[in-house]
Amino acid sequence: MAWSKLGSLFSFLNFQRILQQRRQERQQQPQSERIREVQIGRHPIKTHGAKVARDHLHDWLILMLLVVIEVVLFIIHPFYRFVGKDMMTDLKYPMKQNTVPVWAVPMYSILLPICVFLVVYYRRRDVYDLHHSVLGLLFAVLITAVVTDAIKVAVGRPRPDFFWRCFPDGKDNYDQWGNVICHGNKADIKEGHKSFPSGHASWSFAGLGYLSLYLSGKIKAFNREGHIARLCIIFLPLLAASLVAISRVDDYWHHWNDVFAGGLLGLVVAAFCYRQFFPNPYEDEGWGPYAYFDALLEETNANREAAQTTNALNVRNMEVQVGNQTPGSNGDNFSSPPLVSQPISRLDDIELGRS
Repeated sequence: MAWSKLGSLFSFLNFQRILQQRRQERQQQPQSERIREVQIGRHPIKTHGAKVARDHLHDWLILMLLVVIEVVLFIIHPFYRFVGKDMMTDLKYPMKQNTVPVWAVPMYSILLPICVFLVVYYRRRDVYDLHHSVLGLLFAVLITAVVTDAIKVAVGRPRPDFFWRCFPDGKDNYDQWGNVICHGNKADIKEGHKSFPSGHASWSFAGLGYLSLYLSGKIKAFNREGHIARLCIIFLPLLAASLVAISRVDDYWHHWNDVFAGGLLGLVVAAFCYRQFFPNPYEDEGWGPYAYFDALLEETNANREAAQTTNALNVRNMEVQVGNQTPGSNGDNFSSPPLVSQPISRLDDIELGRS
């Protein structure tokens, strides 16, 4: 009986030593977990940028194709619609310079949103958000531009200042069918047949409308908390686009329905392109792109599998240590009883009790 108790004490001491080793391992584990939590959810350009670019190489090729199509549409002549003398009543508005020059349109509809995307990337270090937001914006603007210019070329509607483009000296001339015979600058006449729809309005609402959707998701404007200040933030890009569209009517470059159609076209295309990469802004996960959550899920599953593999190896090593250090039976009852049939659960139970 005494030998049996001595053997049990020896086994208990070995068991305590193993527990101490495991306790030290657990003390080191939270630090690695914190490191993993910092790393998970962050996808910088340095480590993930090349993969994202490869996965969407065909999308960038399509963007290049859209640029080529846009250049072709800008070069070709629009349809020269019949313009009679009785139609000139609504086309005699004076020629004015653009309040918003053409070169400024890409600045506020493309560069400004990209600057916002870069600020968000600087804070979150998520290349999926940066890449997909830029790609979606470029798609929205270029698709809008191609559709707008294609309609311009096909319709050939004269601008409100068409009379002075066609007859800069004020002396009108018509053929035998009553159609205009223009003697003005050819470039002005060509541009005078591109009234419908408004390119300034469509570009503005495509780029700034996309930015408004992006901001509404990032600041969680529709989180049911009733913060009107967030709505004011997402309305600012739309207000700027509206002012640009109004300037086209004030400058007599477009009719009001040209501006309305262009703005509606830009908003619709922006919404489609945004939803291609991001959830609806009013959803719980509306603040991030689909690709971010997919990558997060993959990383979480990979970490879980790695942790399970590590735990299995640790348990196996402990079983080997316990088996090697437990004295065997010598026939004189000088043997320790088996520790447990399930060492993992016992170790966890004891450690949990100490905690």
